Amino acid sequence: MAAPLFQGSYVALITPFRGGAIDEDAFTRLVDWQIKEGSNGLVPVGTTGESPTLSHDEHKRVVELCIKETAGRVPVIAGAGSNCTAEAVDFVRHAKSVGADAALVVTPYYNKPTQEGLYQHFAAVAAVGLPIMIYNIPPRSIVDMSVETMTRLARLDMIVGVKDATASLPRVSHQRLAMGADFVQLSGEDATVLGYNAHGGHGAISVTCNVAPRLCSQFQTACLKSDYKTALALHDQLMPLHDAMFCEASPGPVKYAAWRLGLCEPDTRLPIVPICDASKAQVDLALDKTGLLQARAAE
Repeated sequence: MAAPLFQGSYVALITPFRGGAIDEDAFTRLVDWQIKEGSNGLVPVGTTGESPTLSHDEHKRVVELCIKETAGRVPVIAGAGSNCTAEAVDFVRHAKSVGADAALVVTPYYNKPTQEGLYQHFAAVAAVGLPIMIYNIPPRSIVDMSVETMTRLARLDMIVGVKDATASLPRVSHQRLAMGADFVQLSGEDATVLGYNAHGGHGAISVTCNVAPRLCSQFQTACLKSDYKTALALHDQLMPLHDAMFCEASPGPVKYAAWRLGLCEPDTRLPIVPICDASKAQVDLALDKTGLLQARAAE
């Protein structure tokens, strides 16, 4: 049996801002640091990258910067989601034209399409001819793609996997049984990723990885080797950070954490606001417990 197309530790990249504009220098430094620290792949302009508040030109620019800086060292799965199918198709076409390895397409939010609507939306983006990762995140999109619809889509050549942010561990097994072991299943929920992998998942697209790429990579490597004793120890080390990254609306906490590590400014775009003092204290404590502040200072 062949290894899944994408596996291991993928980072849901933040988009650094400075003075209201994209901080391109900070972004390219972050991309390079992620690769050097062991991330297996990069995912720009997803929800964590604040794609809802980027213009289309900014969205495409970030994808281009990521691919250029990555220079083929690891795969790039470009965020290409929209609740407008025509816009999603345009983003996927752009990602394909600039050399992305795949596109991450979220289930259309707010529209609340039927299962048939979900099928037709993803069939349209798959027709572009770039591998597609379905992004199923009911808490944000208010729609849940059923296992049956996903199975139907998996029969299309370009639908290769799912970023699963349902936090439902039985779902992993149901999807594995329905679509086979080669259908890529990446967790989109850091706190449950240990169980997700044990159920047959292939890795994660992680928010925490923005600030802890080495630990996240070591954790995923242990899981892929079925070394769950090591994986559990690493998960315990990372768990306070997983919790802290969602103490307020993402990506507020992870951008503050990245600023504490000297990676970029903590700036977000409205309606995401700077995190409160209590949340800052929780993030600081998690960074200290995980040893990241000390490790960064030693670099």
